[in-house]
Amino acid sequence: MEAIKKRMNALRVEADESSAKVEELQSRVKALEQENLAKEQEITSLSHKNQILETEVEKLEVGIKEAKAAADESSQHGTQNESLQRKLQMLEDEAEQADKNLRETNEKLRQTDVKAGHYERKVQALESAQNNWETKYEEMAKKYADTKKELDDFVAEIGNI
Repeated sequence: MEAIKKRMNALRVEADESSAKVEELQSRVKALEQENLAKEQEITSLSHKNQILETEVEKLEVGIKEAKAAADESSQHGTQNESLQRKLQMLEDEAEQADKNLRETNEKLRQTDVKAGHYERKVQALESAQNNWETKYEEMAKKYADTKKELDDFVAEIGNI
């Protein structure tokens, strides 16, 4: 009788621990899913920024081509040529800056992709662990119910004696 009580208490403690572990894992999964969603939003944002920068680079390249063409046409006009050269230099600097921003954005996008993949694998691993804990919890609950039924049958049998 004492052994059954100890066993039931041990099963209760183990079931409580399993429940706590399941809740902890569920909260971790939720946190990782939110983090994954934030990373996906960051990817979308960086992709949009990348598109904007690519459009800006194209515009700047067109501006550079126009400025170069204008500079070639007005080579006999010294003051206009100097002005256009400054504008050309400014456009080239802006194009270089836009190109640098584009490379940085692409690198951030790549890093975010890598991180997103890592977090997806983490979420899958945690979901698997959660499923394992839930299975263990269900098994323990069944064992507890079976043990309780045996105890109740035993108590009834003793009561009949």
